[in-house]
Amino acid sequence: MIKVDFKYQAVADALGEVSRRLGDMTPIHEDIGDYVTRVTKERFKAGIDPDGNAWTPKKQATIDRYKERGDGDRPNPLIGPSKRLSSEIAQYADAAGVEIGSSLEYSAVMQNGVKQGAFGKDKRNHPLPWGDIPARVWLGLSDEDELAIIDITDEHLEQAFKLSGFNG
Repeated sequence: MIKVDFKYQAVADALGEVSRRLGDMTPIHEDIGDYVTRVTKERFKAGIDPDGNAWTPKKQATIDRYKERGDGDRPNPLIGPSKRLSSEIAQYADAAGVEIGSSLEYSAVMQNGVKQGAFGKDKRNHPLPWGDIPARVWLGLSDEDELAIIDITDEHLEQAFKLSGFNG
């Protein structure tokens, strides 16, 4: 999994207030997980990172290798023949928090990038990976996402106040 820290103290404060009011944070963590999963999948379609920057394009050598293997023309970054990284975004939410990420071995490589040869050599003495893989941040929160999470939190807090009979 990849850990994402909130940039805004307001997010942490809002979550803390809901926790005090609700007791069980599972429903809000589930809603946050649903939101982040949805926007992450949308970013795959657009080919952008959480801040709206386009991912580094694939090198022509990578595209050519897909064609050689019979996988067709795959020019979009982070979208390979299986499309697994974009479609297998998982979340786990409980009372303690929410985790969002991918169990695919290469998900962290795609997120952080890696230099040619970082994983040693193959049986034919070729470097693994065979070329540099640039970081293409696919998981994270934009400023807009953090504000949306505050809104989700506020909705849960309003509901908690209503259910407790608070009319302030």
